[in-house]
Amino acid sequence: MLSINLTPFPELHTERLLLREINEQDAPALLLQRSDAHIIRYLDREPDTTLTQTLALIDLVKRNTADNTGITWGIVRQDAPEELLGTIGLWRIIPEHHRAEIGYGLHSDYWQQGIMSEAMAKVLTFGFETLKLHSVEANVNPHNQASRRLLEKHGFVQEAYFRQNYFFRGQFLDSVIYSLLTPEAQQRQTQG
Repeated sequence: MLSINLTPFPELHTERLLLREINEQDAPALLLQRSDAHIIRYLDREPDTTLTQTLALIDLVKRNTADNTGITWGIVRQDAPEELLGTIGLWRIIPEHHRAEIGYGLHSDYWQQGIMSEAMAKVLTFGFETLKLHSVEANVNPHNQASRRLLEKHGFVQEAYFRQNYFFRGQFLDSVIYSLLTPEAQQRQTQG
């Protein structure tokens, strides 16, 4: 079983970005992101409507990090660390299976700039090299083509298509499950 320790909070740096801990000052930007119907249209959840909801989410994210059950980074530019662009995280860490689920969201003003791809590459490296995960899973609305392309660009493979497995707003929706094995496991798989 993996031994996960997320303290102190691990900041990650890329060429353009800083992936840092989310804090209460990020709540207005996060509320905007989590309440915009255009941004959350494929998340199949109700939008946040109050700052109180968003602050509760920030508290949950901090508790998950403290409990070593998940970690979420705020995505910011290195030259503007106070301006939250989006979030990315490894949550639902399952130490006994060396597995976690990745989740992410980006404000639409920053789409098509390679920001999420840059952040994802760094988070996956952290997950595999630092946390020693064996695999990372992603659960995606099948209509979210941009997310599916992003995952495939980073080597994720579609593992399953679940028909009508999720109930939201009075209807059953489908889900697509993607998975990515650690690079060493991928190498062994191609050699074997």
